[in-house]
Amino acid sequence: MDPTECSGHSHDHEHGDDQGLSLRTYIDFDRVQCFNEEVNGSGKLVLKIHEERQSETPSVASPEDDPELLFYIPFTESVTVQSITIRNASRNNDNAAPRKVKIFTNRDNIDFETARELPAQQELELLPPHHFVEGTIDYPSRPAGKFSNISSLSIFVQDNYDDSGGAPTEITFIGLKGKGTRMKRVAVEAVYESRGMRKDHKVPGGEFGGSTFI
Repeated sequence: MDPTECSGHSHDHEHGDDQGLSLRTYIDFDRVQCFNEEVNGSGKLVLKIHEERQSETPSVASPEDDPELLFYIPFTESVTVQSITIRNASRNNDNAAPRKVKIFTNRDNIDFETARELPAQQELELLPPHHFVEGTIDYPSRPAGKFSNISSLSIFVQDNYDDSGGAPTEITFIGLKGKGTRMKRVAVEAVYESRGMRKDHKVPGGEFGGSTFI
């Protein structure tokens, strides 16, 4: 493997490392949402325990001819996210692994139109699944300050590795590493759309921060 291909991420072998411990115990599963999922309720099922990170099932997929998925992941207390893992271990050749992802913090009312246009805290171009088939890849959260003491994380999957544009996006595992802060979150009431319509929403102006690429 060419060492230059491994810059900006680390290969994950253990439950805890210099990227922190799994944040799964801090996730408020009753309030987790995944929008545009083909099967209702399947999105939260990919927030698996670390030991099941390479399992093919359960998984979540977008509809055919629409690669977008939008995850809203709230926490039971404020956390610091140090790394993010998104993996597709499925051998279903009709679906494709996610490619470009935007990550937002503390956006409890984000929708598809806003996610497409709004500058994210971080943007990732995920490596293809064959890059490291033996395990998962941790992408460090950068800049670190934008992922400290947050109450929610939103993950917007823009496209996938199907060049034709017709294959659904499939994800089998999402993992977050970091640490808790022992600060309880404040509940925010929000309204979401389940499927994104490209001209439905007005997008906020330029008062938001920029993006970081890995």
